[in-house]
Amino acid sequence: MDEAGFASARRGPGRPRAEGHDERIFAAAGALLDRGEEVTVSRVVELSGVSRASLYRRWPSMTDLLAAVLDEGREVPEIPLDGDLLENVLVAYTSPRAAGPNFSEDRFRMRLRLALTDRKLAQAYWRSHVARRRAGITAVLEAGIARGELRADLDLDACIDLVNGVFYYQYVVRGASFDDPDVVARCREAVRVAWRGMTTDERRE
Repeated sequence: MDEAGFASARRGPGRPRAEGHDERIFAAAGALLDRGEEVTVSRVVELSGVSRASLYRRWPSMTDLLAAVLDEGREVPEIPLDGDLLENVLVAYTSPRAAGPNFSEDRFRMRLRLALTDRKLAQAYWRSHVARRRAGITAVLEAGIARGELRADLDLDACIDLVNGVFYYQYVVRGASFDDPDVVARCREAVRVAWRGMTTDERRE
């Protein structure tokens, strides 16, 4: 991904960012992705009209730029902490446009494909984007524990992986779409099963 220049070129102090550069860089990288072309410094500079130095100042690497472009349109889901926590999770995960109004399923599938073939990209995407979107579900699980509804010994990361895996499986293995009501119903039931395993013994009886 033409990473070499990033190691030696970093933004210096006192140099303001030119207005509109970020948007042009994003648009250029996104256009290359959508056309199936390799995203390189040279091609992004050519399409965006932004200088190579400006690109280097904005992004620590092309991998980080690509991860940001792939995440465009995604939002951090807000999950209420009052009322029925399980129902709040189901609504947040399965309501129409739960991923955000600008979510692109084609771009999402592209991210999956690229991440499977590029471990550095997958790790960059995790650090800068995926991890922050877990804050909502983490807060829900912590609220459930505080209420005494969920087990105090839960491994929160493992539980979140379990719930999120339900949805990734539909995309990656089944090739399903969440426009299909049967897919949504299957995911909701799977989350309910996972949730029962997280509840305290008293709540299961």
